[in-house]
Amino acid sequence: MLTELQVKNAKPRDREYKLSDGTGLHLLIRPNGSKLWQCRYWIDKKERKASFGPYPAVSLAAARAKFDELKKARAEGLDPLQLKRAALEAARRAQENSFEAVARCWHSNWAKSKTVRHAGYVLRRLESDVFPAIGSRPIAEIQAPELVAVMKDIEKRGAIDIAKRAFQAVGQVFRYAIAHGLATDNPATKIRPSDVLPASPTTNYARIDERELPTLLRKIRAYQGTPTTRLAIELMSLTFVRTGELIAARWDEFDLEAAQWRIPASRMKMRTPHIVPLSRQAVEVLTVLKGISGQRELLFPGERDHSKPMSNNTILKALERMGYKGRMTGHGFRGMASTILHEQGFDHMHIELQLAHQQRNKVSASYNHALYLQQRTHMMQRWADHLDSLLQSS
Repeated sequence: MLTELQVKNAKPRDREYKLSDGTGLHLLIRPNGSKLWQCRYWIDKKERKASFGPYPAVSLAAARAKFDELKKARAEGLDPLQLKRAALEAARRAQENSFEAVARCWHSNWAKSKTVRHAGYVLRRLESDVFPAIGSRPIAEIQAPELVAVMKDIEKRGAIDIAKRAFQAVGQVFRYAIAHGLATDNPATKIRPSDVLPASPTTNYARIDERELPTLLRKIRAYQGTPTTRLAIELMSLTFVRTGELIAARWDEFDLEAAQWRIPASRMKMRTPHIVPLSRQAVEVLTVLKGISGQRELLFPGERDHSKPMSNNTILKALERMGYKGRMTGHGFRGMASTILHEQGFDHMHIELQLAHQQRNKVSASYNHALYLQQRTHMMQRWADHLDSLLQSS
């Protein structure tokens, strides 16, 4: 019988030759130096040949184990070649009916009635969060616990809403599979997101539907109230900060040349500093505003007492005068930005950091506020450009 050392040291010759392991297994050595494990066997007095893979990818011990499996199959009257072909065919069918393959077919059909942006967002979520986990699995074999694991993995990064949306898309894929005879069961119907995910923290801030946003932007530009209030709403729409963070803003927090607004921890809900990258459009608004406010410390001073910020209700009342009473608030820009940016495929972590939702501990507080600043800067410019395109389309 061969030894590992003999196999390793076998040198190529002018012609291919074999090293026998003594029981039917041999190593074929070709002139180019490649080495292949093979054996011969007979079916109905006809010689057949089987290969077990190249050396050293397949070791001597592994080749012997595969040879033993072949001998066992022959003892049971089976044809190893037919078994191999059947296994390859089963693997091919499994690949064709994998969750990813079926999901892409579903998406091609489903996307026809959706916007390009929304359809792209759904596909990116599947590619990022679902396919790596269950994409290669035959769809008919997937069970409910696997879907739970997918949702829990998404939840671990704090993206509860994303987990729920992913689960919804998975359920639609299974319905498509059942309709086309690729599965008989929809495991998504056996559980609800609320069974495994915590409830999303919700605050009922009124906000309009995204379809109404172009009209709102046009009305903001045409607002006949004080210029300061109009510019405050424009800046809020571009930065989607909290109302309290906006109205108490001070000029010493801004670096217009660096295009950054650095809000100190004392003014933030999370009590940690926050950086707002300023888009080109935001800098333009601030430049106009600076010409109005002059030497005042506050960007938006109160009408009667310039040493104090404008009232919390100033923006709300302005929106009401535009016709959005009970339908839109200053805070509504935050929710709208979050939804649209997620649909456009921006990273959940980048969006959450820009919304200043991310919890920080005392040790890392001075560093975390600058995380992904380059990506967030790009995102904020894309957001401002998106608002511009909506305004021009209205």
